[in-house]
Amino acid sequence: MSLKTEELVLNMGPQHPSTHGVLRLELLVDGEIVKNVTPHLGYLHRCFEKHTEAMQYFQVVPYTDRLDYLASMGNNFGYVLTIEKLLNLKVPERVEYIRVIVAELQRIASHLVAIGTFGIDVGAFTPFLFCFRDREIILNLLEELTGARFLYNFMAVGGLNYDLPDGWTEKVKDFAKQFRNTIKELNDLLSFNKIFIERTANVGILPADLAINYGISGPMLRASGVKYDIRKNAPYSIYDRFDFEIPVGKGLKGTVGDTWDRYFVRVLEMEQSLNIVEQAIDNIPEGDVKEAIPKKIKPPVGTVYGRVENPRGELGFFVVSDGGVNPFRVKVRPPSFCNLSVINEICKNNLVSDVVAILGSIDIVLGEVDR
Repeated sequence: MSLKTEELVLNMGPQHPSTHGVLRLELLVDGEIVKNVTPHLGYLHRCFEKHTEAMQYFQVVPYTDRLDYLASMGNNFGYVLTIEKLLNLKVPERVEYIRVIVAELQRIASHLVAIGTFGIDVGAFTPFLFCFRDREIILNLLEELTGARFLYNFMAVGGLNYDLPDGWTEKVKDFAKQFRNTIKELNDLLSFNKIFIERTANVGILPADLAINYGISGPMLRASGVKYDIRKNAPYSIYDRFDFEIPVGKGLKGTVGDTWDRYFVRVLEMEQSLNIVEQAIDNIPEGDVKEAIPKKIKPPVGTVYGRVENPRGELGFFVVSDGGVNPFRVKVRPPSFCNLSVINEICKNNLVSDVVAILGSIDIVLGEVDR
């Protein structure tokens, strides 16, 4: 006599714990085994792309903050670079250096949220406190620079809205020294913890060819062993001047591209971001951060695509200009949306409890999933 089982549809979310925002996952399960995962979007509706058509080019910058709201500086960076490309506008050297510094500090802050909340996803609470303790230091630095803690509206087409306050770079250097000790603490506490490894190694494996076929980018792609980073492979701004490595997944238990690799690549990336920040701070030239900001932005008729390496992968802006002061069309290529598309492939035949860990390792932000 054979035992017959019946498949069951199970809804996971929408709730912030586990699904990292207002995302609903429809699971088809056979007992505890996941047979299919269908993500359902449609709860946030920021309508960024449509909003831009009613805004002048410079007015769009605050809206970019709200896409990936954990990487606001990176969003600013991607948009202003794209419009500067459309205008064929060169910005002062000082602006380039400051942009790189704040973008890399933002990358570290974003990865700290990803790592801390991922620990909670798999039952480790203390690392979350470590991560958010140091993230607060970065937020304090960015608040001192911009007056805001989360959504900065810091970069402008052609320059920056603010210059560095006195003593700010010294505080960043102090943070960099202290933070290297935090990374060591984090590795001792979580990265190489036996229980954590059992929960994450060889779970949710994403092979390199599948990642490429799905258009995966960022830490997710590099965790699958693909050494691709826009900052190295298609350098923008002044990234080609800095010495840094591109970490890739190694497969702690023999399989590259698992949930542990996606976690640990982010840990290694934070160290590389520190290297970039320290090099940039030591070489900041003097200059006026506002001297190249145009009084009126009215690009020629045409199209342009600009992209940056955001904490979650390739953030791209495709802009169509009709010669007016407002964009005719803006299309965003958001890494969270593209990376989430592979979830069914990497969740199949895993346990229901593994879905939470796999989703956490993707590190989505709903602001750029449901635009």
